[in-house]
Amino acid sequence: MERYKIIKEVGNGTFGSVWRALNKQTGEVVAIKKMKKKYYSWEECINLREVKSLRKMTHPNIVKLKEVIRENDILHFVFEYMECNLYHLMKDRPKLFLESEVRNWCFQIFQGLAYMHQRGYFHRDLKPENLLVSKDTIKIADFGLAREINSQPPYTEYVSTRWYRAPEVLLQSPIYGPAVDMWAMGAIMAELLSLHPLFPGSSEADEIYKICSVIGTPSKSGWAHGHELASAINYQFPQITGVNLSSLLPSASADAINLITSLCSWDPCKRPTAAEVLQHRFFQSCFYVPPSLRSKTAVARTPPSGMRGSSEQKTNRWSSSTITNPKPSSNFSPVNSQFSPGVQRKLQMNYQDATRNDKSLKGSIKQPAKYRPPIRNVPVVGSAVKTRVSDAAEKLANMTIGSGRTSIKQPTFPQPMKAGGLHGQHVLFLGRSQDILPGRSYSRKVTG
Repeated sequence: MERYKIIKEVGNGTFGSVWRALNKQTGEVVAIKKMKKKYYSWEECINLREVKSLRKMTHPNIVKLKEVIRENDILHFVFEYMECNLYHLMKDRPKLFLESEVRNWCFQIFQGLAYMHQRGYFHRDLKPENLLVSKDTIKIADFGLAREINSQPPYTEYVSTRWYRAPEVLLQSPIYGPAVDMWAMGAIMAELLSLHPLFPGSSEADEIYKICSVIGTPSKSGWAHGHELASAINYQFPQITGVNLSSLLPSASADAINLITSLCSWDPCKRPTAAEVLQHRFFQSCFYVPPSLRSKTAVARTPPSGMRGSSEQKTNRWSSSTITNPKPSSNFSPVNSQFSPGVQRKLQMNYQDATRNDKSLKGSIKQPAKYRPPIRNVPVVGSAVKTRVSDAAEKLANMTIGSGRTSIKQPTFPQPMKAGGLHGQHVLFLGRSQDILPGRSYSRKVTG
């Protein structure tokens, strides 16, 4: 620890305290988490869930563990430093966040969760305090309660702060999975949009009552397993109708309400996965691709890297709440995953493919043997397009262009380039697919 200069304490929790520090050798500012419990062997340290999970994950939206130090039986975790957490940003804030800000943060969090779940872990303690922010970047932190998805149940009853705890955990289910993270994100999204917790229960029983007050009592047909869990602990659900989320979140868009409603489903099997959430209409603007980078390969059918598998399993039940167009290309660079909504993203592989397509198109067109003055071409919607020509090329006056082809009635002149329309080409613009309509002439380039 002599390599670090402690600056000040920035947080204190159940398991330890967090300090802002300076690396004397590099000048880098870091966050050092000092554990309260003493550890008497190195093996005990490296087998901690937080260490094991973070060693296996490298993602721009997951906080980076730089170093683990055990000194005098005291364990220190050295993390990258982040300016604040979401709770700090929400506390005492006088006005609501813009929905674009909420979208940007949530898009990044869901990318981190999709990666984490694909790597075989779920967090179990998502809350605003564990989501760290620096400028426009947000990262998931505090993996002390993280669990492997394929680990053997029964799991711990107490996980996560009560307000963000999934109903299956509140009902003491011995088995649960990544869906508990999705419930927590639904509650966090609602809180970001309203600056008030969605389910502020004062106890486990009151928490369930608060949930029923918002989304209504679950029916036996809607969540049979939930009623079995309740019966096992002699609990009876209060009979409440619930309210429309839009009345609690008046500033939220319909897409935001739709997403939060899906995330806060009683039945964990009906909640979307993190990979599926990234395809939701609420995040459409996060996948904008400028026209210059669009090509056929821009609509590859694979989801972003680290999000395969689970996204294909629930397509049918989630299709009602997702955009029914091609999934974003796996060519997204994970390093460039933190963007404000609408910011252009560069798909490098697609860009290369587009350049290659242009070259192949040019190579397939026969060039004239001799230069001729360029023919001016004014396309008009219809079956044919009349062209104007210069005085030096009056003999080409009868040339017509239709259905993407040119015909020359004077064989003595070299044939101009063909106007090629790329029929059936998909364009990744807000996740939509556009086909060229029949009966129209779409020219890429016409030269003499």
